[in-house]
Amino acid sequence: MESGAQLIGRVNPAEGGVNPVPRLHSRGFRQYASRLRHIPPRPVPTRWNGARVHPVQTSLNGVHTRGFLWYGVNGHTAPAAYMARALALARRAIGQTSPNPVVGAVVVNGGRVVGEGYHRRAGLPHAEIEALRKAGAHTHGGTLYVTLEPCNHAGRTPPCCDAILTSGISRVVVAAKDPNPITNGRGIARLRRAGVDVVTGVLAREAAALNEPFQKAMTTGLPFAVGKVGQSLDGKIATARGESRWITSPTSRRLAHRWRGRVDAILVGVNTVLADDPRLTARGMSRQRGRPVRVIVDGHLRIPLRARCLSSHSPTLIATTVSSGSKRVRLARRGIEILTFPATRGRVPLRRLFRELARRGIQSILIEGGGEVLASAVAERLVDRLVFFIAPILIGGRAAPGSFGGTGVSRLSRAIRLEELTCTRVGPDLCVEARVVYP
Repeated sequence: MESGAQLIGRVNPAEGGVNPVPRLHSRGFRQYASRLRHIPPRPVPTRWNGARVHPVQTSLNGVHTRGFLWYGVNGHTAPAAYMARALALARRAIGQTSPNPVVGAVVVNGGRVVGEGYHRRAGLPHAEIEALRKAGAHTHGGTLYVTLEPCNHAGRTPPCCDAILTSGISRVVVAAKDPNPITNGRGIARLRRAGVDVVTGVLAREAAALNEPFQKAMTTGLPFAVGKVGQSLDGKIATARGESRWITSPTSRRLAHRWRGRVDAILVGVNTVLADDPRLTARGMSRQRGRPVRVIVDGHLRIPLRARCLSSHSPTLIATTVSSGSKRVRLARRGIEILTFPATRGRVPLRRLFRELARRGIQSILIEGGGEVLASAVAERLVDRLVFFIAPILIGGRAAPGSFGGTGVSRLSRAIRLEELTCTRVGPDLCVEARVVYP
């Protein structure tokens, strides 16, 4: 460790602030570090201008959060610390900004923070504008830390590059380039042409992870999909008679609603509607108007007109292969939008559906089942992450449905692999999250 270095603080993304922690050499530091549940025994540090930054994954009230332990050098705060603060600000708007990315910004001048902000909703000022306004006259000669490349085009709001150049900012530190083809390096290039010193790549991995849905939508034309499963310990999502309410605990269900509050759409198959009659809303969550959209995959329009997911105020889309009929007319009269696709093996083609949803600005989807829909989405390589809520009960029975239907794989070499696995207690249940890796 460098001479004079000390542990300065920890960003708690859930609270959006910097919390003091014990000094590195204090008596209580080891006990403090041991209580953080996911610190690797020998973390590999990221270096930035002589400072060492350690990403740390912790768990807060059963919800995974990501923060940073950073070191200052000779009493000065490292640039990565300011960027960590910007990332914490950006996290406040997760689920609120679609189709825009979440972005945070911090203005520093004379070694202190003089302004900060984050993009709150689409159509409202971007993070850079909020931070510059709060900094006021202190922007001249200062440094702007921003989690995503400033835009150089006019959309609902003017280009951020214009405001940066007008403010007198002399240096801009960018975590990640904007994957949007409209920007994609043009903002950085313009600032450099104007004589602004631009540094890129500070906490780039963390910044990219923060905007995975935006990144995937911009680069592939598909939404980022999370498959969510509530199951027994033996992998059942219902009894042989179809009873599924409730397998998981109230604590798990509250956390599942928080997941719903972070996505643009919730997708289920019609069998789930017939069995459970869910509302498919994010109860208790503050969301932008019209989100989350409810998407029902119903190849033969079997959904009952009295289904609860058709009755509340959130918009509902039904994806089907039925191009005519009286039920279509009755659903349309109730304001339900119906998307019709040519059948693929008698089913709705999910990839084509996903592309249509991305075209409508839906960048993230929570797939809640059932097992056939989830298996189909995995078979078409559409699922990016999986979340399992596992209850400590055994259901058993050959006829009881499992988490995944479909035909499965014939060889283990073709099995879907899961990486970056985390496991957390949620009340009496376990919550297992993982990234999906296709062979």
